[in-house]
Amino acid sequence: MHLTDYLLLLRRAETVLATGYRTVSEGHAADADVHFAAAGHADRCDCHARDLAAAVDRLPAAGDPPERFDVVGLGPARTGPAGLLRDLLDLYLVASLVDATRTAVLQAAKAKRDTALVEVIQAHAADTAAQLAWLTMTVKATAPQTLLVA
Repeated sequence: MHLTDYLLLLRRAETVLATGYRTVSEGHAADADVHFAAAGHADRCDCHARDLAAAVDRLPAAGDPPERFDVVGLGPARTGPAGLLRDLLDLYLVASLVDATRTAVLQAAKAKRDTALVEVIQAHAADTAAQLAWLTMTVKATAPQTLLVA
């Protein structure tokens, strides 16, 4: 059974995403909209990771995960408008991994009839959807000016 492996992957992805949001928030502090929104998203990801840690404790120990199973995070914040755009795209990749992994874990939790795990996973889904929507909107707003003018 790999449910615990994937739950650990989801928790790690949430932690990496929180760190990435903080990196972007601090690295692009001059852009107030990005700074404050990214900091808020980081806090939500931290809450998700804490909730998932409690769920992991209830499940059997993890097995041997497949190779290349870790989550790759952002490096240091890039500079300038083109750097911000690239940082946002990196965040989008990690947020998409969180979303897809959450979907897989949710389906397994439903099949297992683990209502407690289903509730935890479903409680986070709206936050991740909001994060993906914010990232998409911010990329759309940033891209024309960055790619055509800056």
